[in-house]
Amino acid sequence: MTYTLRVLDRELDELIPGLAAIAIEGAKGVGKTETAQRRAGETFRLDVPEILEVVQADPSVIGAARRPVLVDEWQRHPPVWDYVRREVDAGAPAGSFLLAGSAVPKDAPVHSGAGRIVSLRMRPLSLAERQLVVPTVSLADLLDGTRPAVQGTSPVAVVDYVREILASGLPGIRPLPGRARKLQLDGYLSRVIDRDFPEQSLAVRRPQELRRWLTAYAAATSGTATYETIGRAAAAGDASIQARNTIIGYRDVLERLYLLEQLPGWAPTRNHFGKIGTSPKHHLADPALAARLLGVDAQALMRGEDAGPSLPRDGTLLGALFESLITLSVRVYAQAADAHVRHFRTRDGRHEADLIIERDDQRIIAVEVKLAASPGADSVKHLLWLQDQLGDELLDAVVITTGQRAYRRDDGIAVIPAALLGP
Repeated sequence: MTYTLRVLDRELDELIPGLAAIAIEGAKGVGKTETAQRRAGETFRLDVPEILEVVQADPSVIGAARRPVLVDEWQRHPPVWDYVRREVDAGAPAGSFLLAGSAVPKDAPVHSGAGRIVSLRMRPLSLAERQLVVPTVSLADLLDGTRPAVQGTSPVAVVDYVREILASGLPGIRPLPGRARKLQLDGYLSRVIDRDFPEQSLAVRRPQELRRWLTAYAAATSGTATYETIGRAAAAGDASIQARNTIIGYRDVLERLYLLEQLPGWAPTRNHFGKIGTSPKHHLADPALAARLLGVDAQALMRGEDAGPSLPRDGTLLGALFESLITLSVRVYAQAADAHVRHFRTRDGRHEADLIIERDDQRIIAVEVKLAASPGADSVKHLLWLQDQLGDELLDAVVITTGQRAYRRDDGIAVIPAALLGP
């Protein structure tokens, strides 16, 4: 299989020459091992029992190996983290260690590794990494604050974005034909329930309950429903799913497995908009997992059909899944630019922005995601309001669409087809 160059490759090429240890974190199947192995001098795969036994008996074999040393699935033996940290403290040179992990251990290492081990998140393939078209607009350029010209045309239509939602951004699943892909996604979800939860010390006595909760969470994609609301939607009269400790247990394990990645609310520190909603938006690591849990296909999405438990939603299920795909992609690009992604909503719901991309100096790009070829007045009203409120603190305002042409409107707002945005 041909290797797909990842945005994280650029980050690693930049950081390895200056850092002794880097941890690559992310859900199973996102490509951590393959990306890391392209740089590794020697690899220790701790999901192989014989190799795990050797490392448990004598962790110094890691320090003696050819560098960079990759320790894959390090969470299976958490003392490895502390061993690497001590090696860094002892003067290990730049480019010594790579750690790849698909879960945060329930019993975390004694020391966080702060200042010694730098963590990078690897996510499923962004739209740019899927190579549908060469991106013509760089998020890094938009973050410069110069409001650069945006241009380019894209042949990618709504039906193609639907295909991308369903195809998955997991490199090993994405190339498969339709039915095989569905079965692999089903198997992925089953392994989470049957194997990964017990490994996180939370055995699921009734797997169907967890699947119902996951399905309800999938139905809440791109929304801010409370966990109590999601629990009620999943319960179907079963009070045990609504229990607070059950919900917290599910959420915590899914976060440790990097499968649940909420989008926090943006709370500006230098401006006062009145009461700000701080509830997170809900996202699974890959919108294909949400679509599979809900049992929807391309025809159902294109017809605007809903699926799964009834939960509050602005717009269609396709719109919610499209926004989740864009959120995934923007998070990949923003990480490479040292920026953070949030969302914005006033508590009364009068003003909002689907994505807020924030630099370290707290200046932002505001983004609206629209399942439309071109934005109308309603698509930009919140961006224009933020522009009036923030002035120079708003670096840029963007509408991401399913259209064909990138351009700037007369009011300065950038209109960018989703496939044309890249890192």
